[in-house]
Amino acid sequence: MKQGFEVFLSDKSPLKEKYRDELLRRNISFEEGSHDESRILSADLVIKSPGIPEKAPLIAALRNKNIPVISEIEFAARFTNATKVCITGSNGKTTTTLLTYHILKNAGLNVGLGGNVGKSFAWQVAEQEFDYYVLELSSFQLDGMYDFKAEIAILTNITPDHLDRYEYEFQKYIDSKFRILQNQTADDCFIFFADDPVIQAEMQKRKIPARLFPYTLSEKLPFGDQGAFTHGESFTVHINQNNTLTMKMTELALQGRHNLGNSMAAGIASRILELRKEIVRDSLENFENVEHRLEFVSKVNGINFINDSKATNVNSTWYALESMKTPTIWIAGGQDKGNDYSELQELVRNKVKAIVCLTKDSAKIRKAFSKDVDTIIDVETAEQAVRVSYELSREGDTVLLSPACASFDLFENYEDRGRQFKAAVRRL
Repeated sequence: MKQGFEVFLSDKSPLKEKYRDELLRRNISFEEGSHDESRILSADLVIKSPGIPEKAPLIAALRNKNIPVISEIEFAARFTNATKVCITGSNGKTTTTLLTYHILKNAGLNVGLGGNVGKSFAWQVAEQEFDYYVLELSSFQLDGMYDFKAEIAILTNITPDHLDRYEYEFQKYIDSKFRILQNQTADDCFIFFADDPVIQAEMQKRKIPARLFPYTLSEKLPFGDQGAFTHGESFTVHINQNNTLTMKMTELALQGRHNLGNSMAAGIASRILELRKEIVRDSLENFENVEHRLEFVSKVNGINFINDSKATNVNSTWYALESMKTPTIWIAGGQDKGNDYSELQELVRNKVKAIVCLTKDSAKIRKAFSKDVDTIIDVETAEQAVRVSYELSREGDTVLLSPACASFDLFENYEDRGRQFKAAVRRL
């Protein structure tokens, strides 16, 4: 409305009260519980929620009428000249986004947080006008972006995820992730995890004009001498001869190999922006991890409960299981997204003593792991999952909620799943 548009919102689900009140306060027309197709098909421009698949009949009808359908990120970017640091990947993108924002905020920059986390990017552009934005971008958001450009793009990794939205073709999902590079020039920067085999293969196929800043857990930098690498128990971020930061891994707030990569990526972005080494170092040391990502909940009679509800794909769960040091009762399941569980089998065989399936359909999990785990139990509430896991545990064990699936069969979202899990643990 600030730009003079006539705005109409249509949501097939009931609106939350706080959103309904905001629309009324601003005199914005809206409907809930249904779609007025004739009104929607008369629009000049449609901004689609990333949760709506491209194959939805109403989206197909809009395409047939050549009505532009874009993401909120694409729309908002048209009205700001701010520098955008954009993060995508199958895993680690939320942690890397929040860590990067934490560093920029500590440096005193006028910075906003948006995309998949924080407030609406469009709302911030209209109401707050930040000089910098740190944006977490999903593949669904990237699919609706065309003229958008990330001045600094970060790609954490690519593993099979959301294949149900990409016709079960992994390459289509890969192409979606690489859209984060669209419209970049030689003045822009691409930060990427050089150890990821999918990214390695794609780098050989693509001509990328942006400046390359790889990060690696090995001691040798590929693609030149800029980026981040390890040496012994330390790592170095090297941008140029006068721009080098070295830290001990033990000093990082976020421990674990995957989090080392996240810290490297955020560190590179911060040094590209020429933030002071002391601020970057202090921020990497004092950052507090994101809720629902390997979050310690409580110890009950010697049993540790870990909330990793944000692990909505197999690769995220691999990292969680790999980090387990004690016998584990694994709470898994949800809305399957075309998962291949084979890469988890060795970890499950060696670390998991029982599986609790928190889902309406456990058939695929049972088929994948019935030969590796003797005890597999089905439940349909977080309360049941916690109670059953507790009964299966002994002192020194760990109960790990790391579903490897979306949450929508039983919960509103992964946050809802995680919070119900935590509440059930506290009631033990």
